[in-house]
Amino acid sequence: MATWEDVRRLALALPETTERPSYDGLPAWRVRDKPFVWERPLRRADLDALGDAAPDGPVLGARVPDLGAKEALLADDATVYFTTPHFDGYPAVLVRLDRITVPELAELVLDAWYARAPKRLAAAHRGER
Repeated sequence: MATWEDVRRLALALPETTERPSYDGLPAWRVRDKPFVWERPLRRADLDALGDAAPDGPVLGARVPDLGAKEALLADDATVYFTTPHFDGYPAVLVRLDRITVPELAELVLDAWYARAPKRLAAAHRGER
């Protein structure tokens, strides 16, 4: 299963990506200063909302293109993807890092990057692939 080192490697391989701590000092990866994946431990309100379903392992936050993509991921595999009320109406999912495969993580990180990268940068990257 995936690790933080996998996240770091995959994110930093994308154009104009930087790693900079988020406001709470945890790792976050950004494209032109827009975060696209980040470490997101569960907070007290999250734990209360999730109850017994709250994971105890590492949690990755990932931006998605839109709410439809979010719903699709949540419906696809509830053992990997989840959300909390904090993210209601926001195009992002939470990921149980210790349950996602590296190839699936690679796709998620790339999609998150595309969701936040400027259009010209994203188009140039697509053209290179």
